[in-house]
Amino acid sequence: MKRSRINDIIAESDDMMRSFGFVLPPWAYWTPEEFKARSREAAAVIDAKNGWDITDYGDGDFDKMGLFLFTLRNGRLADLQRGGGMCYAEKLLISKQDQLSPMHTHVIKAEDIINRGGATLVVELFGSDSDGRFDETAGGTVLCDGLRRDYGPGEKLRLKPGESVTLMPGDWHAFWGDGGNVLIGEVSTVNDDETDNIFRDPIGRFAEIEEDDAPKHLLVSDYRTWLV
Repeated sequence: MKRSRINDIIAESDDMMRSFGFVLPPWAYWTPEEFKARSREAAAVIDAKNGWDITDYGDGDFDKMGLFLFTLRNGRLADLQRGGGMCYAEKLLISKQDQLSPMHTHVIKAEDIINRGGATLVVELFGSDSDGRFDETAGGTVLCDGLRRDYGPGEKLRLKPGESVTLMPGDWHAFWGDGGNVLIGEVSTVNDDETDNIFRDPIGRFAEIEEDDAPKHLLVSDYRTWLV
């Protein structure tokens, strides 16, 4: 993805979030230079990989297959492993109309996916085989707004604003906006986007960036190279 496009997506996404009353923390708007100057102060933000996250999954066509995310807070895996402490994470996402977030599951993370506003969010579901692998013949059980719902293989949930689904490890899922763009909330256990996204097809989690312009704000995938 071109950096200039990423800058535009950040601005557009911020406008959409604000239109639904969601305002990001002040550090979200720091320039790369401010992040460098305040990296000691922001160590917990950087270590948790909180911040802007825009991906085309390495496909090169963001509008067709991609996702906007902002990680607001993220816990510590060590706390999760010992069973106490900061074991949670929270994100805001935007799924554009007909923009696919491809079929995947998680090994560790359980998550609530919440339609926070906009159009309908379609979530396609499959179950796992006995080894946790994608199984096109398997269904499962999820909670929708806290209520049990059994799903068949390939069943599509249609979540309107205010509705949600709880997904556990082994619930394979893909999603997209239907009828317009959707603002999504994600509340989950500790999030590790580098190792805990298991895709059905061999794709990447992060975009490859062409630096045709200077970044207005850093992505979480920039921290390693920009904040050294």
